[in-house]
Amino acid sequence: MNGNEAGLPATPSPDGESAPAAQQASAAQQAPLQVMHVISGLLHGGAETVLLRLATAPGGTVRHTVVSMRGEGVMGARLRAAGVEVVCLDMQGWAGGLRGLWRLYRLLRERRPDVVQTWMYHADLIGGLAARLAGIRAVAWGVRNSGVSLGESSRSSRIAAWACARVSAWVPGVIVACARKAAEVHRAWGYRADRVLVVPNGYDLDVWHPDAAGAAELRARWGVPEGAPLLGSVARWNPLKDHENLLAALALCVRAHPDLRCVLIGLGMSRDNAELIALARHYGLLDHLVFLGRRDDVPELMRALDIHVLSSKAEGFPNVVSEAMASGVACVVTDVGDAADIVGEHGWVVPPGDAVALAGAIDQAARAVREPQWPARRDAARASVERRYSLQAM
Repeated sequence: MNGNEAGLPATPSPDGESAPAAQQASAAQQAPLQVMHVISGLLHGGAETVLLRLATAPGGTVRHTVVSMRGEGVMGARLRAAGVEVVCLDMQGWAGGLRGLWRLYRLLRERRPDVVQTWMYHADLIGGLAARLAGIRAVAWGVRNSGVSLGESSRSSRIAAWACARVSAWVPGVIVACARKAAEVHRAWGYRADRVLVVPNGYDLDVWHPDAAGAAELRARWGVPEGAPLLGSVARWNPLKDHENLLAALALCVRAHPDLRCVLIGLGMSRDNAELIALARHYGLLDHLVFLGRRDDVPELMRALDIHVLSSKAEGFPNVVSEAMASGVACVVTDVGDAADIVGEHGWVVPPGDAVALAGAIDQAARAVREPQWPARRDAARASVERRYSLQAM
């Protein structure tokens, strides 16, 4: 797709441009690109985390403004602290929705950003339409999940996705999918195929890296026995993350590794989650689990693990897999979204929903991290992330 098809201004021929036009082009090159992001909300999720990384990446030549259709959540404060402007529309209920839509339209008309980048179905539909009505042609949609489990999503999400497919031929100039699987599924739904572009998530490898000294300190704090396998799962409490699959697999693993421990990190992964505690009791795992809940120091916590387990039944591009690999942690994943593509030959992949297979892969990983050749495998996994998924590449 060329610039005109994407709604971007055409570049004049150097031979035919006038002196004023050349001066304007020079000024345009010096001015930062103005990008307005419209996102459904700023809670602690994968899309929100990627937006934070993108908007605060060092050395960029883009001026970012983030518009949340709801409140500022967790990420809004972080964006503000990094110097990124955040606008909250508080689109709750019909009245709030109409007021927020009018505010968004006026904001777009007044600011006239060079590009509007939307994130997730509701923002793609509402933000994209508002941008086009405001006269902005350079609109990029953001598809942030695989779409495989849309049937389990809310009714409004299903309606928004259906509507997006119907208007995808004229609202967005480009549809940015975070994963190959997501691109395939959304094309099958009717999203305009020639406008879909896969841009994998990128990671700051100065943040995600191994640290043996810090790992030892955290393991001691959590009371992990010397030499015991330390697993972890960074995933909020959500049916799609399939924590029951994880716990069922762990219950099988402790037979071969009775000193095994697993750290649970994410919103809802705490002792005040009655349903989670009931599951842990059912599988006899209370003494094997460390409940940390939502944390802001995940990179430090990740470095302490031997193995990270992704037990999900659906994903798009699971950030946590790349983050674990970059941190020198062995990865066991279910074959969802692009998880298998990310780990490649560097991890263990099993079918979703198969606790026996998941337990077998965890057992293999627990033995592998004790072998002499593990440091070389660990370094190769990190190098794979650096080569394919750097923040600069995104």
